[in-house]
Amino acid sequence: MSAPAPEASAQAALEFVEDGQTLGLGTGRAAEAFVRALGRRVADGLTVRGVPTSERTEALARDLGIPLISLAEAGRLDVTFDGADEVDPNLDVIKGYGGALVREKIVAASSDRLVILVGAEKIVARLGARGRLPVEVIPFAETLALDRLARLGYPAEIRNDGNGAPFVTDNGNLVLDAQVSAIADPGDLDTRILAIPGVLGTGLFVAMATAVIVQDGESVEVRRS
Repeated sequence: MSAPAPEASAQAALEFVEDGQTLGLGTGRAAEAFVRALGRRVADGLTVRGVPTSERTEALARDLGIPLISLAEAGRLDVTFDGADEVDPNLDVIKGYGGALVREKIVAASSDRLVILVGAEKIVARLGARGRLPVEVIPFAETLALDRLARLGYPAEIRNDGNGAPFVTDNGNLVLDAQVSAIADPGDLDTRILAIPGVLGTGLFVAMATAVIVQDGESVEVRRS
């Protein structure tokens, strides 16, 4: 059974938006639902500026008439809205199944608040439950990163674009999908993987989310850190 459409969580996320704010706009199904809901509010007169985390989100926001600026122009953002692939009880998350993890993390780290939108199926007891941790690497470091990840006990594969070629991020890099199980210490694992030369970021977002909006059917629950 497919997950319910994330419109209810997108509407709930609008409660965090105030006129005049600068917002980070995430990537993926839930984030795009929020961008569409935001676009309707902008059409009704809301004044905000957006910083997109991917070319896909940028195109969608422009189509909806949401004013966009670069991260350099924004400096500090008020709040970023994004989805996630896993959320644990501490509100730590795994992101990156959509391939925008590094830009998403940079924008989130530049924001005063990070609001995550997920379906109830993304809630896990421990991160790693879905068995995959995305890692973005520069192409030159591919062999080294694969070897070091395997030595750490997390064998990885180069993500495919679905047409037989490697998936390439908006940054021009590769994504390695590392095999994981329940992660005892997400912060420690993030640090160890980031120590591999050529690794730009992992999908572990530790102690970053300030609120998680969980949609279960048509009901919505807001969890705060």
